[in-house]
Amino acid sequence: MTGDFAGGLAFVAAVGALSEHTDHHPALTLTPTHVDVRLPSPGSPGSPGSSGSSGSSGVTDADRELARRISSLAREHEVVSRPAVTTVIELALDTADVAAVGPFWAALLTGDAGALDGDDVVDPTGRMPILWFQHTEPHATPRQRFHLDVWVPHDTAAGRIAAAVAAGGRVVDATQAPSFTVLADAEGNRACVCTMLGR
Repeated sequence: MTGDFAGGLAFVAAVGALSEHTDHHPALTLTPTHVDVRLPSPGSPGSPGSSGSSGSSGVTDADRELARRISSLAREHEVVSRPAVTTVIELALDTADVAAVGPFWAALLTGDAGALDGDDVVDPTGRMPILWFQHTEPHATPRQRFHLDVWVPHDTAAGRIAAAVAAGGRVVDATQAPSFTVLADAEGNRACVCTMLGR
């Protein structure tokens, strides 16, 4: 939380100067009241959206060092960290035929039917929600085809899951936690709480 736009702009400028010096760049989003900082940058190996089932965390020593230095800059600029805030929302579509449906969703979301990278629709601008295709066996409808992946810092996942359960949800599958935990609402609609751990 920056409190105001000017404070956020000054912080972004400081992070930009640091990033240029280290030649390692985070993804930054500035709004009137806060700055989002993401490492690794979206689309890098293991980051949310670089295939929803990536096997590698993608977090490097350079990422960790830059995060440490950005945290130091945040303290200098009196920017308050809020790690419990949701970092990324992904849309996941169950499909048995990515080749058949992928170009449609890429064209619809980005205007380019070729905006696909493996199982992901990719938007170079970072403005569109991430859509990835989860492989399933062919099945008849109706069945829930879309679900949300809610990405949070690993040390806040348990609290987010507990809040959702207290609000009427239930845990469907926690066998892949902390990588992801499957939840459902009272009608059985599913969503996943995801973290970078275990990927």
